[in-house]
Amino acid sequence: MKNLALIFVLVFAFTLTTIAQKKRDHQRWQPTVKQQTALTLKKMILSLDLSEQQQLQIKPLLLDKILEKKAFNTKRKEAKEGKKRPTSAAIYARKIELLEQQIALKKSMKEILNTTQFEKFEKMHKKRMMKVKKERRRRKKRATA
Repeated sequence: MKNLALIFVLVFAFTLTTIAQKKRDHQRWQPTVKQQTALTLKKMILSLDLSEQQQLQIKPLLLDKILEKKAFNTKRKEAKEGKKRPTSAAIYARKIELLEQQIALKKSMKEILNTTQFEKFEKMHKKRMMKVKKERRRRKKRATA
């Protein structure tokens, strides 16, 4: 009787884990570059109250940023599939490139936005970065556990 109960519990647990894993396989919605640019711009319009002129100036900046991010992600996925690890020099170069891009974006935004809008933009950026860091810590903690 104990063996039968043990087998039943094991089969039940195995079934639950396979069902839970199947749910993760669904595809996420992946917007196109234009869609992503439009969504980001609309969010910025709502939060920063941008004028038409500012919208026209910010849109190409967002488009460039999203294209660069997409290119980097595809390059990273290809390297991951080929199981190629980047060298420390490549990692350093990428970090320098990212920082230079952030500096350039910040300068451009400072020229386009007025002081109150730029302060609000900075707050939004800091809040977003804190959220990203928190998510990374949570993933890292979950991966080690």
